[in-house]
Amino acid sequence: MPMKQVPFSPPDIREEEIEEVIDTLKSGWITTGPKTKKFEKKLAEYIGVDRAACLNSATAGMELTLRILGIGPGDEVITSAYTYTASASVISHVGAKVILVDTQEDSIEMDHEQVKNAINENTKAIIAVDVAGRMCDYQSLKEIAEEKSYEFKSENDVQAKLGRVALIADAAHSLGASRCGLSSGKASDFTVFSFHAVKNLTTGEGGAVVWNCSLDSEWLYNQYMLYSLHGQSKDAFSKNQKGAWEYDIILPAYKCNMTDITASIGLHQLNRYNEMLTLRQELIEHYNSSLEGTGINFLDHYVSDHKSSGHLYITYVTGINEIERNTIIRELAEKGISANVHYKPLPMLTAYKNMGYDIKDFPNAYHNYANEITLPLHTFLTKDDVEYVCENYIEVIERLYQNV
Repeated sequence: MPMKQVPFSPPDIREEEIEEVIDTLKSGWITTGPKTKKFEKKLAEYIGVDRAACLNSATAGMELTLRILGIGPGDEVITSAYTYTASASVISHVGAKVILVDTQEDSIEMDHEQVKNAINENTKAIIAVDVAGRMCDYQSLKEIAEEKSYEFKSENDVQAKLGRVALIADAAHSLGASRCGLSSGKASDFTVFSFHAVKNLTTGEGGAVVWNCSLDSEWLYNQYMLYSLHGQSKDAFSKNQKGAWEYDIILPAYKCNMTDITASIGLHQLNRYNEMLTLRQELIEHYNSSLEGTGINFLDHYVSDHKSSGHLYITYVTGINEIERNTIIRELAEKGISANVHYKPLPMLTAYKNMGYDIKDFPNAYHNYANEITLPLHTFLTKDDVEYVCENYIEVIERLYQNV
């Protein structure tokens, strides 16, 4: 068959986004301003929440959430061993202790029993991770947090109002997903989205936080704005109003605001986001039918109690090891197909080894990783591309099995 080039996940940028960015550049207002505020409003409406705070990354969103909750040295935050480093590095950024737990057997979701056992009086938050676009079981995690509320020791008024461990969703992959009738953004106390270049909805770089908890919504929004712009009492847009130059610095904070240039891209991405989700579902279903019965296992995205955002197409090849998996990826690359791995568990990485973690203590996370291959999935992909990927994938694996 003639060779194709099938990239892994190129950004889906159309003429509308380009024209909106040009309009922003010509407007004279390119930092945080009217288009960022409009994007926040549209995003909150899409999710079905009161407010959304847009920032320069999901990583910033998670870190600011921990800081607003007053989490720091002496505290502990639980997250999954099977995730990208951002889910855990933000815990270190605020000076708290990273507590990693394994996944459930044959699952990408954290082991709830381990989560429950890890909660003690120092635990201040759980960061659950929606891998590939599938939401975690936040209802069960909330029940665990409520059940263990007797262990919770609040250190400030914000924590006291929550009255238990905070539940934070690392929803970098799951905008538009739902589970048990709740959309991503409404199932946990805080939900953090990513708009990085490879995400379903992109602003180039960017992220957002939404919330659904007992804390005052307007106060929370103002806290994110304060923390994201040096602790300044007015943003540049407010200062630019006639005679309104004066401001105060409330706290020595950070610089991680979203700009109108990036928000311009997001506005049009959001306008057609449901169409993109539908296309992703069609492509996933075509992948599934093409691989059915081949012995290649794949992650279920659409089941009775939840619907994925279809961010990643994750597969597992039975009976292979890491070396053989990497050989398959190289051979696919030779055929123009870009594949990836999600994820190398954190205890296998130097930073987390140095914290004392050993992958031997996380057998389920390792099992998820060792024979995992993520195939291309994006909205420029065609069904012909999917068939090309699958035919070559099956052929490469069959040849590998023959040589074993």
